[in-house]
Amino acid sequence: MINRHGVLITVLFALIVSSISVSAVFWEFYKLNKSQYIDHIFTKHAIITQIYTQHQQKKTSSVMLEANLAVYKLNIVDTDNINTIANKGKFLKQESSKSVDNQLMMNSRGFYTQKIISDIRTSMFSYKNKIYFFVQTPNGSILIEDEELKPYKYFNLLYTYTTVLLIIFISFFLILQKLRPLIRLRRKIAVYGDGDMNISFKMRGSDEIASIANELEATKDKINNIMDSRTLFLRNIMHELKTPIAKGTIATQMLDTDKQKDRFSSIFGRLESLVNEFALIEEVTSLGDKTEFKEYRIIDIIDGAIDMAMAERDSVDVDIDSSVKIEVNYRLYTTAIKNMIDNGIKYSPDAKVKIRMIGNELSFESKGECLKHPLKYYIEPFTKENPSKNSFGLGLYLVDSILKAHNRVLAHEYENGMNRFIFA
Repeated sequence: MINRHGVLITVLFALIVSSISVSAVFWEFYKLNKSQYIDHIFTKHAIITQIYTQHQQKKTSSVMLEANLAVYKLNIVDTDNINTIANKGKFLKQESSKSVDNQLMMNSRGFYTQKIISDIRTSMFSYKNKIYFFVQTPNGSILIEDEELKPYKYFNLLYTYTTVLLIIFISFFLILQKLRPLIRLRRKIAVYGDGDMNISFKMRGSDEIASIANELEATKDKINNIMDSRTLFLRNIMHELKTPIAKGTIATQMLDTDKQKDRFSSIFGRLESLVNEFALIEEVTSLGDKTEFKEYRIIDIIDGAIDMAMAERDSVDVDIDSSVKIEVNYRLYTTAIKNMIDNGIKYSPDAKVKIRMIGNELSFESKGECLKHPLKYYIEPFTKENPSKNSFGLGLYLVDSILKAHNRVLAHEYENGMNRFIFA
């Protein structure tokens, strides 16, 4: 299944990998861009810290502090809202610094200047689409709202990411659309291989797939013409051969001695049998479709094969449930079973053959020696174990050809002095 859809799976894999890769790149870019934006807007804390520390050092009024902050569009947040914003707001960044304050001191010797270093911690929050700075010093703290700054907006980046991802999906969709004719072409080739010689490969367009399809159509027509010519030639040859054979058979009866009559009758009889077997082989190899395949009971096919072989009923032991059915070409399958019955009777010491079902496989069992060669040797045309036997060596070749036309194979087993041929 994986091999049949290898191209499709490869395309989908590439789509998934591309989507994951683009998503990973945009995610890293989003984190970097957001971090840079936060770092950029956090620089404003230096101004806020400076204004607030000067306010504390010079002990200016709150009005002056608000006025200095208002120049930079900064507003002091009410004390009641500090906890709400600090707890519910999203923490963005924090930085600690030190402030140096020169204070005038007095002792027993007089006045002197002392440096006082204070720690200042500034935190930045976003809350309800606004930016806040929380400044903490040893002498107090203050929360300031910035009217100009806004939290990081990812919409533009998301729009770009969505656009890129959409372009990738559209591109792969177009690739799949281009592959659809190739998938249809593969199915048509499979149908043609199953015997539908009238399937059309024609395809509109001028791309590579259409060119291949149209070349296949031309090749199919050439193959069909060759096969039609071959079939016509073989049928004409066999028809022409049957006429002199029939005349020879009739003329044999006019001979003077019985010995000559028997000899020529045997010769013409063998010739007629050979022509008939050739005709059957030609029918099997040129079997175009399976419209003649119908469902039959196996027991009925075997009965027909026994009658065709003109074998004694006592020579064939059939052990098969009468309800078992199979979908076959009746005449061909009957011929295959008839050949197996002939072989079983001909080569068995007791001239008997047993037919039974093993699972869903038809088995022909007969006593005898094991085959001297592999089964492949015997299914070649004009091959036989004993040249003195009255056969052309086409029996198993014909059986194998018929089974292949039915999507089956011929198998052989040998056990305890018993040859077992199986329609597997």
